[in-house]
Amino acid sequence: MKKLIFSMLSLFATVGVFAQAGHIMQGVGAKNMSMGGAATAQAIDISGAMQWNPAALATFEGSELKFDIGAFFSSPELRSTVPVIDPNTGQPTGQFASGVTEDDRGTSPMPALAFSWGDDDSRSKFGVSAFGISGFGVTFPESMTNPINAPQQFGGFGTIESDYLLFQLGFTWAYELTDNLSIGIQPNINYAGLKLMPNPTANPSPTAGYPSTDRASAFGFGAQFGVHYHSPTGLKAGVSYKTTQSFSDFDLENTYLDGSTGENSFKMNYPSILSLGLGYSLGNIDLALDYRWVNYENTAGFDEAGWTPTASVRGFGWENINILSAGIQYKGINKLPLRVGYTNSTNPITSELAFFNIPATAIIKNAYQFGFSYEFSDTFVLDAVYHYGDSDGATAGPIYNPQLISPDNPLGAFPGSEVSYDMTTSMIQVGVSYRFN
Repeated sequence: MKKLIFSMLSLFATVGVFAQAGHIMQGVGAKNMSMGGAATAQAIDISGAMQWNPAALATFEGSELKFDIGAFFSSPELRSTVPVIDPNTGQPTGQFASGVTEDDRGTSPMPALAFSWGDDDSRSKFGVSAFGISGFGVTFPESMTNPINAPQQFGGFGTIESDYLLFQLGFTWAYELTDNLSIGIQPNINYAGLKLMPNPTANPSPTAGYPSTDRASAFGFGAQFGVHYHSPTGLKAGVSYKTTQSFSDFDLENTYLDGSTGENSFKMNYPSILSLGLGYSLGNIDLALDYRWVNYENTAGFDEAGWTPTASVRGFGWENINILSAGIQYKGINKLPLRVGYTNSTNPITSELAFFNIPATAIIKNAYQFGFSYEFSDTFVLDAVYHYGDSDGATAGPIYNPQLISPDNPLGAFPGSEVSYDMTTSMIQVGVSYRFN
C-alpha cells in the first residue's frame, strides 16, 4: 500500500509546474480544460463537476471511470538589469549589466483520475477524485551573464529552482432536492510538497547566503459546497464555495553553501474560491461561463510580503484575483463533439513585489483551448485537448537588498535595477472514460 501511495504521489508530483491562474489549475482533464475550465453550471464530465461544483455530479447517470494524462511544456524567461558599480568609488558608472535566463524544466506529465457511482433510482450520487489542483515551479540555471542568476558569492542567487505541488483527494456526495435542483458537499484531503533553491524563507548566513532545501511535505484538509440548477428550457446555473485548504507547516531542512545546516518552518495554505456559473444547452450546442474569485489576501503564505528583521522573506504577498472561463461544445457531428475554450485571469503579483515571486513566475493571463471527443460506443469515449497560454507581457519590478532598507526605502530597492519574467505554456492532453451501465 505504501508503494502504491508513493507511486501515485510521484505521478501527480509534477503537476506543480502547471499553474494557470495564480497557482491554480484552470481546469482538470481534457474535457473540462477544453471548455476553458468552466463547469460550475455546465459540467460536461465528472472531473469538471468534482473540481468546480460537487452538486453538478447529480446530473450524471450510472457509474463512470475517467482518466486523463497530458504532456505539458512551459517556457518562462527571467530577465534582470543592475547598474555597474565602480569598485573603487562605490558609485554607479552609468553602465548597466543585463541578461536573460531561460527555464530548462522541460516537458512534464499531467494526470487526473475520477470515479462516480450511484443508483439511477436514487437521488444521491457519489464520487472520488485524485487531482493535482495547484502548483508552481521553475528551473533557472546559474548564469554569469544574467545578474539575478550570478553565483551567490557575486551577489546573485545562483541557480533558482522551485517545485510546489498540491495533490487533492476529494470525496463527493451530490443530492437531488428536486428534479431540477441539487446540492453537493466534498470533503478534501490534501498533500503538498515544496522544494526551494535558494530558500528565501530561511535566514541567510552572513558568509554563505541563502540555503537550499530538501523537499518538504505538508498535509491539509478542507471542503467544497455547491448548488446546481437546471431548467427544462436548457438554462443552467451553479454556485460553489471551496473553503481555505488549511495545511500543516512545511518543515524545511536547509543546507548552506559552506555545508552548514539549519531548519525553518513555512506555512502555505490554499485559498478559498467562490465560483459562479451559467450554462445553456439547446440542441447540439452547450454553452458554459464561469466566474471565480480567489482570496489570496487572507491565505497564509500569500497574505504577507517583504522582509523579516532577520532578512528572510515573509511570503509572496499576492492580491486577490478574478478568473473568467468560457467554453462552447458543438455536437452536430456524429460521434465527434468539438469544443473551444478561453480563460482569462488577473495577475496576483504587483510590480512592487515581482522580485519576491521569482520562484513562482507561472502566471498565465490568457489561455486558449481546442478539444474534441470520439465516442467509440455508449460506454467508451476518447477525449483530447490542445492548450496554449501566455502571460500577456512581463511582470517587472525593482531588485531588493535588505541591507539597503531605510525609512525612505522600506524594501531596500536597488536604484536603477529591474527584474522581470514572462512565459508561454502549451499542452496536449488525452483522456478516456468508461461508463459501466
